[in-house]
Amino acid sequence: MQILRLFTVVAVCSVPGALGSEVSGRVKLVQGSADRKPMIVVYAEQLGEHEPPKPGHYDLKQHSKTFIPHVLPIPVGSTVTFPNDDPIFHNVFSLSRPGPFDLGLYRAGDSKTRVFNKPAVYRVFCNIHPQMSALLLVLPTSFITETDAQGNYRINLPPGDYQLSAWSERSDPVTKEISVQAAPLNVPEITLDESKFVELQHKNKYGQDYPASAYEPGKR
Repeated sequence: MQILRLFTVVAVCSVPGALGSEVSGRVKLVQGSADRKPMIVVYAEQLGEHEPPKPGHYDLKQHSKTFIPHVLPIPVGSTVTFPNDDPIFHNVFSLSRPGPFDLGLYRAGDSKTRVFNKPAVYRVFCNIHPQMSALLLVLPTSFITETDAQGNYRINLPPGDYQLSAWSERSDPVTKEISVQAAPLNVPEITLDESKFVELQHKNKYGQDYPASAYEPGKR
């Protein structure tokens, strides 16, 4: 399992269409640490024939040497803009397959844009500042939501069969198949286990360790 850092802000994608049945449930999180407020993404993939996801346009900002939001779940095909809101240079990159990318060095006030056409979990970093990390969760669906602080979620889905998945940054996803009818559906509780998480130091865009000077306080 890849090791990732938790985010604090997330953009939730709207489900396509105004009609649908309410699907609700709760995700229980087994944690190895209690000093964090985890965020859990819940998404539903239609089984059988269905319309393709509806992509959107999203921002992943660089501000105060931090990516905002830290985790961004989006439908596949969406466009992400990476604005630099800091008074310093940044170099946004990802080594994640199947679509590694390097946006190069760019200054304050500039931005770069990229379209994500392949579903995957993209770990995003800055090649200058090793403390910066983000996560792009590119999903093959537009039916995406997040749980509240108690782990509860609600999502409207058109009638049909779905694979419902619960995901957190420090656990493997858990999926189950559901059948949505005209009436509201309550899904049995899902458990995500983060207790085996081990944090590892990531590499720079060349696959090498960051220089020791990059970790010095006040490093620009």
